[in-house]
Amino acid sequence: MWRRTVLVFGLVVLAGCAPAERVQPPEGLVIAPDVVERRDRFAAVTVSADLSHLPKSEREALRRLVAAARTVHEIFALQAWAGNAEMQPQVEQLAGPLAAAAREYYRIMVGPWDRIDHFRPFLGDRPHPPGAGFYPEDLTAAELEAWLEANPEDREAFTALHTVIRREGDRLRAVPYSEAYTRQLEVVAAELRAAAAATGNPSLRRFLELRADDFFLDDYYESDLAWMDLDSAIEVVIGPYETYEDQLLGAKAAFEAFICVAQPEDSERLAVFKSQLPFLEQSLPIPDEDKNLARGAESPIRVVDVLYTAGDARAGVQTIAFNLPNDERVREAKGSKKVLLKNVMRAKFDSIQVPIAGLVLPAEAVERVDFEAFYLFTLHHELAHGLGPGRITIDGRETEVRLELKELYSAFEEAKADVLGVLDIYTLVKAGVMEPAILDTLPWTYTAGIFRTTRFGVAEAHGLGMVLQANFLLERGAVLITEEGRFVPVPELFEQAFRDLAHELLIIQARGDLAAATAMVERYGTVRPEMAAAIATLDGLPVDIDPSYPLEGLQ
Repeated sequence: MWRRTVLVFGLVVLAGCAPAERVQPPEGLVIAPDVVERRDRFAAVTVSADLSHLPKSEREALRRLVAAARTVHEIFALQAWAGNAEMQPQVEQLAGPLAAAAREYYRIMVGPWDRIDHFRPFLGDRPHPPGAGFYPEDLTAAELEAWLEANPEDREAFTALHTVIRREGDRLRAVPYSEAYTRQLEVVAAELRAAAAATGNPSLRRFLELRADDFFLDDYYESDLAWMDLDSAIEVVIGPYETYEDQLLGAKAAFEAFICVAQPEDSERLAVFKSQLPFLEQSLPIPDEDKNLARGAESPIRVVDVLYTAGDARAGVQTIAFNLPNDERVREAKGSKKVLLKNVMRAKFDSIQVPIAGLVLPAEAVERVDFEAFYLFTLHHELAHGLGPGRITIDGRETEVRLELKELYSAFEEAKADVLGVLDIYTLVKAGVMEPAILDTLPWTYTAGIFRTTRFGVAEAHGLGMVLQANFLLERGAVLITEEGRFVPVPELFEQAFRDLAHELLIIQARGDLAAATAMVERYGTVRPEMAAAIATLDGLPVDIDPSYPLEGLQ
């Protein structure tokens, strides 16, 4: 039997909210015959956090925050697909030898589509809507763009992060999240206010109160600023942030929650890097006019253990670190916060990355795959999200990179963060900020990581971003393939190859050049046969983890 983490999906039609279009799930759900194998690709892992040092007030605040996160997952389930509300009861009634695995995989994927297999269905045969639950299922990008051309006054609202698009007769309308998810947001806000009342930490109280208010303003600027100033034993992210789920326009933010406990000693050890951000921005391999030197450099770094996750943070592949907020106004004022999820990171490294290294690297090189290198690369990946172009000007028009690169933005942003994550470590070693010993393990740890991430699939932003990198490095000879099909980094070529790739990615972002991004995907975005063969040897290994979070100590 598999360990099952129960997450409550939105099972009711939103009462008192703007009506979403009713989606009728298919009758007689057909289960993919390999659903057991798919389920087994996610290793059931218990991920725990020590709460013994927290006073009763903070444990009560955590209990309330976990309750809020459960409701956030209801919102996300509707954002992933409006039909989840109707399909969930059908899934619970499945019977037969494949039923248990199908229910488990539906829970992991938050819907009937396989997120690591190009969103192909494993329940029923309904094609995945590119716009997820943010748009009418039958709305195409061409129809949407035609509407905006004919109704330019709608463009700002339609492309906003915090609206869903609905049909009303023969018209389209942008519905703010505060209207679309009123019932759930009222529950979440009440739990946040209860947590604020319980905590003894003023900065946490201020953030939670502001965030509860901002849910109904559809503007999270004030609470994001307060989150940047959070100085608490509890680290919490709760709200709409990442746009990966929207594959139609790449514009809509999905709800997620991370409820965490800070690890102050680790955080202090890594805090030295935040002072290097202006230097790293200045060192980017692009013209000075394309650098984002005005962006805030406050950028706190926190290391945490996760207590609970929900929403976008819980769907499919699990996050090991994040860099938020994404609001360019906040980044320009205060920078961004980098949060490393150490207990999740360790679980993935031990159960996935090390076994992968044993199959894709030469046997004698496996010992050079190192958790410290994995840890520091992940940190610098997150730091790199705060570097490079954000707001840009094209032909006198102010815009943002994410708006110009559209559905390719997320993949290019993840590729940029990976590439700068490596390049910045080389830069800081040269500057004497980091010890040179990291370069003995970084190339090997990164190369093994290529396969961990590529297995997510090119339909997923991180997976496509990594395939772009791998093919570029192979083309430049910075990674070689042995006669036995093992992959070997060439350390003396690493730095220059990453510098060249960073230049290409950053220039595409600085110019908002969707045509160049598309051409790069056409050139580098396909898994090579040699890589596919290596990936095939990993079939017996988990692709990712399916975490369960025991909540002992919250009462």
